[in-house]
Amino acid sequence: MSAAITAGGGHLVPLADAEALVWAAPREPEALRQALIEAPDLAWVQLPFAGIETFVDLLDDHRVWTCGKGVYAQPVAELALSLALAGLRHVGSYARATSWQRPHGRNLFGANVTVLGGGGITESLLRLLAPFDCHVTVVRNRVTEMEGADAVLEPDRYVDALAGADVVFVALALTPETEGMISRSELEQMSEHAWLVNVARGRHIVTDDLVWALQHGVIGGAALDVTDPEPLPVGHPLWSLPNCIVTPHVGNTPEMAVPLLAERITTNVRRFAVGEPLVGPVHVELGY
Repeated sequence: MSAAITAGGGHLVPLADAEALVWAAPREPEALRQALIEAPDLAWVQLPFAGIETFVDLLDDHRVWTCGKGVYAQPVAELALSLALAGLRHVGSYARATSWQRPHGRNLFGANVTVLGGGGITESLLRLLAPFDCHVTVVRNRVTEMEGADAVLEPDRYVDALAGADVVFVALALTPETEGMISRSELEQMSEHAWLVNVARGRHIVTDDLVWALQHGVIGGAALDVTDPEPLPVGHPLWSLPNCIVTPHVGNTPEMAVPLLAERITTNVRRFAVGEPLVGPVHVELGY
């Protein structure tokens, strides 16, 4: 991060002398709170991740806040597509098998796909889905046309978008409105062969309800890069369910994330220096 700052023309100075702060500790909100007290005149704070729920209590209108929104979109979308294919094509169960199995699986080609969220991950995912000729419905806060989406719906219609989908991707910010948005009643609206793919935050889904749905064949399966709780404890039912795939929050690994975040920091330092709008602004009133 230091190299990224200097590459953008910035200078590393003591906190008391800083105009801007690049925050590198995503799980230390109290340390950031103290830094803001010590440097009340900071004009800009850059947060490292796209998800900012840890810092939402610190947001204010006195300075510009930016985050990693869109930085990791491509690698996360790549994993989302991988998980969907693995689920539909029964790869998870085949990987656990110790003997030859009978054929299972459904095509992603021509499938009905729903994506909850309309940010950078979804934009990247739509490009990746293009060769599969899917019918894609996106649910997002601002209803506007998106390249690669056949329909874009407002948030209060998200349950409508679950019914009839072969795959449902969860790729949106965690806010009070989206926490627990996939519970037993929503799962019951999905097709019994549908796969649920979550690359956003574990708390979007009520875990106990998901376990119930998987155990009773209410949906075809779930592929989760994020869970609630996280890390997922040893012995949790999700580990052993044959129709569940769990990856340990690796939508972007450090090898992927560091150069991508460095590029964002360099870009924003350059823009800040000349008064241009910064990339990845936090919508303080919306909390993401």
